[in-house]
Amino acid sequence: MRRLMNQLNFYIMPVFNVDGYHFSWTTDRFWRKTRSKNAKYHCRGVDANRNWKVKWCEEGASSQPCDDTYCGPFPESEPEVKAVAKFLRKHKKRVKAYISIHAYAQMLLYPYSYKYATIPNFNCVESAAHNAVTALYSAYGVRYRYGPASTTLYVSSGSSMDWAYRNGIPYAFAFELRDTGYFGFLLPEALINPTCTETMRAVNTISSGLLKKCETGMHELDRERYPYL
Repeated sequence: MRRLMNQLNFYIMPVFNVDGYHFSWTTDRFWRKTRSKNAKYHCRGVDANRNWKVKWCEEGASSQPCDDTYCGPFPESEPEVKAVAKFLRKHKKRVKAYISIHAYAQMLLYPYSYKYATIPNFNCVESAAHNAVTALYSAYGVRYRYGPASTTLYVSSGSSMDWAYRNGIPYAFAFELRDTGYFGFLLPEALINPTCTETMRAVNTISSGLLKKCETGMHELDRERYPYL
């Protein structure tokens, strides 16, 4: 890890949805959305992973404010999304990878989420994902599936992973951590540390791969193709 720290810069956001996370501790253990108010409905919050400006509010997202997958009144309506999008836009020419961490399903996903299509740099990303889940497995023998989010999990629009990729970041991933459903979102405390350990092996492997040359298939033209993002 020290070698990686000497060669790469890491930007880490421990909690993306701070208000929603706090609410899950004080009121609703399974709260998913942000805590923003809605002018017309009593329901609060937006699914922050449906609020990004990439095929916003299409398949896999809801326009109904009371739904857990509510996409929001407009793209980047949520201050959390707007802040991270602003940061990534500012640094996108230097950012090589974006990793979003969720639970649960034991999967490592990559674009696209919003459509059934192969990304231009599929070989590089597929290889990185394979190496990552292999490294993860070496810790405790936990198996992760990997592949495009649309076919490996489900179709969804407005995700941060797709936005990062379409905005020119060549390696964009989303982890769905342990488990596959037995405990679900209520993963026992005893399994948290092992989950972190194995996930870090995967992250380290992805990071190490960034130091090696792989023809991504994404050239400067691709980075500038979607200036509206």
